[in-house]
Amino acid sequence: MMSTVALKRSWALDLDTATLYQLLKLRVEVFVVEQKCAYPELDGLDLAAETRHFWLDDEGEVVATLRLLEEHDNGVKSFRIGRLCTSVPWRGHGYTTRLMHAALAEAGSATVRLNAQSHLSQMYTKYGFVIDGPEFDDDGIMHVPMRKG
Repeated sequence: MMSTVALKRSWALDLDTATLYQLLKLRVEVFVVEQKCAYPELDGLDLAAETRHFWLDDEGEVVATLRLLEEHDNGVKSFRIGRLCTSVPWRGHGYTTRLMHAALAEAGSATVRLNAQSHLSQMYTKYGFVIDGPEFDDDGIMHVPMRKG
């Protein structure tokens, strides 16, 4: 029987602890363990009131996730996409696209920024992002700032 992977979204403050644990666990598995990057994954932003979490759920298992932060600069609201990742066995099924479309729909016409791992910057251009600054080293992995809108 084929499983149905459901798109889920929650404000940070509405997340139950079991789901938050799964989101953080997947992010650590991908960014810290798989990519061998020791960095402060728990950055204090996951539970900010304006943070939204998106994830794909397969019968209670988080298989992909994305974090959408709300930012304010001189009274102008914008968004920042980050922590986008998919569990290894679930890659290649368009789950990144589902999460990106959901986050971009949430942002509407507002500016959206992200820091892409440099080797993935071309992937983000298909969502309308353009490089918005010089490449930089973030905890040993080269990144490039990107912007849409």
